[in-house]
Amino acid sequence: MSRTRIPRSGPSLRPRRPARRGVLIATAGALALAGSGVGAWALLAPGPGIQGVTDGSVLDGRAAAHVSAYLAAGAPGGSKTLRATLDGAVVPLTADGARLKLALPQLGEGRHTLVVAGDSSLPFASYRKVVGFSVDTTPPELKVAEPEVKNAAAPVTITGNASTDAEVSVNGKKVPLDKAGAFRTTVAKGTPVVTVRAVDRAGNTTTRDVSARGRRPMIRAAHITAIGWGDDTLRGGVLALVRSGKLNAVELDVKDEDGEVGYASQVPLARQIGAAKGYYDARKAIDEIHAAGAQVIGRIVAFRDPKLAAASWASGKQDRLVLTPSGQPYDGGHYGSLSFTNFANPAVRKYNQDLAVEAARLGFDDILYDYVRRPDGPLSHMSFPGIGTATPEQSITSFVAETRTALRPQGKYLGVSVFGIAATRPTEIAQDIGALVKVTDYIAPMVYPSHWAPGEYGVAQPDTAPYAIVQRSLADFARQAKGTQTEIVPWLQDFSMGSSYGPAEVAAQIKAAEANGMSSFILWNAGARYQGAALQQIAAH
Repeated sequence: MSRTRIPRSGPSLRPRRPARRGVLIATAGALALAGSGVGAWALLAPGPGIQGVTDGSVLDGRAAAHVSAYLAAGAPGGSKTLRATLDGAVVPLTADGARLKLALPQLGEGRHTLVVAGDSSLPFASYRKVVGFSVDTTPPELKVAEPEVKNAAAPVTITGNASTDAEVSVNGKKVPLDKAGAFRTTVAKGTPVVTVRAVDRAGNTTTRDVSARGRRPMIRAAHITAIGWGDDTLRGGVLALVRSGKLNAVELDVKDEDGEVGYASQVPLARQIGAAKGYYDARKAIDEIHAAGAQVIGRIVAFRDPKLAAASWASGKQDRLVLTPSGQPYDGGHYGSLSFTNFANPAVRKYNQDLAVEAARLGFDDILYDYVRRPDGPLSHMSFPGIGTATPEQSITSFVAETRTALRPQGKYLGVSVFGIAATRPTEIAQDIGALVKVTDYIAPMVYPSHWAPGEYGVAQPDTAPYAIVQRSLADFARQAKGTQTEIVPWLQDFSMGSSYGPAEVAAQIKAAEANGMSSFILWNAGARYQGAALQQIAAH
């Protein structure tokens, strides 16, 4: 009886057509495991070896999704003389056409042992082959510290830790790990985004993006609405302050309190609900502001959005709104019945984040969220569909964190406007400053003296004591930002409400911010008419 000759030479590699993913194939008495985790090569060795997976090999989840084995027709002894076990459990053989099939179960996470043995009646008498391998579907650990940039003209140091079996690269360049998995490298100054990637032996990948720009540099800005930008007098007044060296930024509304987007947004939902108004040409406005010597802050009023609220309610998407316990829209007595959208709703969150990314791509230097909060009023009078077990503060913080991640590839700064009371009363409107300073580039507290109640911070009449109330309230924000790279950029009052505010009152607020080590500010006047006499020229650096 003729016998298949098994070559006696050493192992060799020969290319074969790729096998189906995760299939253990047997041909001419030899077994081979082929698939995406193994590659398209088959190892031909003396005897009926288990080939294609070796001791110590690691398969990712795709390769290990399911494995089947086959024994070629005509193999001496057939199924009665071939035995196989996986992790000690016998794997039965069944007929599969002209072959014998050895069906293996789906491989789970961890270490596995495959044993194939033939008894002495086979030509390759008493053969036994054992292969240990692992299935690893867990991405490697990767932690990257936020870079501390002390000198904007120097290279930036990137540090972190990863799983010790991972290969780590920073912006595509491999970096070594020490025995504890720590790494340290530098990137060139001015690098807006650093991508750190860890890949383990199985091919599982973890990626982290960090900003290498450091703290938000000093900004002194004034607010102007989308409609106001189209007014030659208002636009000219703001740009005159820029050209005179008293401001170095302009805050221009992207989406306002009415839910209107000032430019012709291409975000699908903005167009669907009629929010994209086209009051100004975004690229043209940005170019004009840049040419004047200033940066552009795009303000997005996030969750106070009558446009989205009305459209959602009319289309039966009530879960996009903040509701009362009875399921009606919440208005709180002064916003209007269709005003506040639900920060816990995925579609609402995505809409605002899509606008932020679009504005960043158009050339806005910063994105500044406003109304990134719940409505004021008793929490028991509101419901937030879909919030689950999270608190309103946690939901707001996660929304901001997601936006920062989305903006990282654009290399833009993210700011968050908050109430002055948020520093000491985080649950009142769901703005937890201690959490927010960890997920944004700057906090913009609205510490307008006219908005404080009598007696706050020991100031009898805050509206008539702009220095005292601003200095004392900002001290709480400075305390919570200490130890982070997050700046405090206060909104300051350049309007009269109750008391008359002239240059002296505006200048007093600026000095109060400086007393807390804050050189940045944004001026608010709804009509965009600012008192240049209150401002000093920005010193050249």
